[in-house]
Amino acid sequence: SFQVFTGNSNADSVVHHKFLHSMKARFLRFIPLKWNVGGRIGLRVEVFGCSYKSDIADFDGRSSLLYRFNQKLMSTFKDVVSLKFKSMQGDGVLFHGEGQRGDYITLELQKGKLSLHINLGDSNLHFSNSHTSVTLGSLLDDQHWHSVLIERFNKQVNFTVDKHTQHFRTKGDSDHLDIDYELSFGGIPVPGKPGTFQRKNFHGCIENLYYNGVNIIDLAKR
Repeated sequence: SFQVFTGNSNADSVVHHKFLHSMKARFLRFIPLKWNVGGRIGLRVEVFGCSYKSDIADFDGRSSLLYRFNQKLMSTFKDVVSLKFKSMQGDGVLFHGEGQRGDYITLELQKGKLSLHINLGDSNLHFSNSHTSVTLGSLLDDQHWHSVLIERFNKQVNFTVDKHTQHFRTKGDSDHLDIDYELSFGGIPVPGKPGTFQRKNFHGCIENLYYNGVNIIDLAKR
């Protein structure tokens, strides 16, 4: 990982920089690129670490992680999903859930971009009228960590990828999401219903995966 930081322009001011993601490394190398034109040559750098909790799951492109509900049907007005991922594959399902009434939610990589598909399942409407898709990011299959946050409250959705946020409203009249039995992370274990889109499983790593406050990877470990 290589990043460029701007330093101070006088003798004693301090310039702070924070990494977007935490990193584990054996060595750090600092390469001066340009000196302050009006000052003398000098370099002083301090690096501070931080406590960081990390739960990581590795997906091989054939596996998936299931989160089964305590009841047959989960009906929610609010959903929050957060995770980090890295992959060299441009396609793959990160998570998916669907219900018998036509509801579904799918997050997947498609040609290096991240797509979120939501249908809140209006039985009186045709598929094209109730389906909503939003795409964010590009070149996300670069084997670097990327952060994702999905926040849904009724029909309003905030979709964030690496600090870039898309705000949108779902189509149709329904404002609750009905999912049967389980959510699947890393892929779809069985053939889905029409509208589940790309079937290819995710090949890469997922870190700190949370669904509505539940640490999915930690739950699987326990």
